[in-house]
Amino acid sequence: MTYAPKRTVARARARDLRRAMTLPEVLLWQQIRSRRLDGIRFRRQHPIGPYILDFYCEDARLAVEVDGESHSLAEAVAHDRQRTEWLNTRGISVLRIPARDVLSELAAVVDQIHRQVRDQPPPPLRGPPPPVGED
Repeated sequence: MTYAPKRTVARARARDLRRAMTLPEVLLWQQIRSRRLDGIRFRRQHPIGPYILDFYCEDARLAVEVDGESHSLAEAVAHDRQRTEWLNTRGISVLRIPARDVLSELAAVVDQIHRQVRDQPPPPLRGPPPPVGED
């Protein structure tokens, strides 16, 4: 028996989830895919650490989660809170959108996502600042 690294398992799971997206996820994806939202790039069913995010914008470090009715159960609420905290400590903001809102107010949801991305501060620079030179 060969060992599959966790990363490979997560990617395979993400691929399966892309094939089995819910109707609200599909409708939202049609609006934000291929840089249709003001040139902003989103990924769908994107693995990060132990989680797979419904949608992720790397430039804004924003996760967009479409939550169905099951997310209102106490156990799911606790899991979502833990997941959000884990992502927040890594500099990723989480925007939770009820699936019913996607179905009934898609344009408003897309506007909300656009505002969130636009208002998100840029991610911190990686590495030291460039040396100060003489002009």
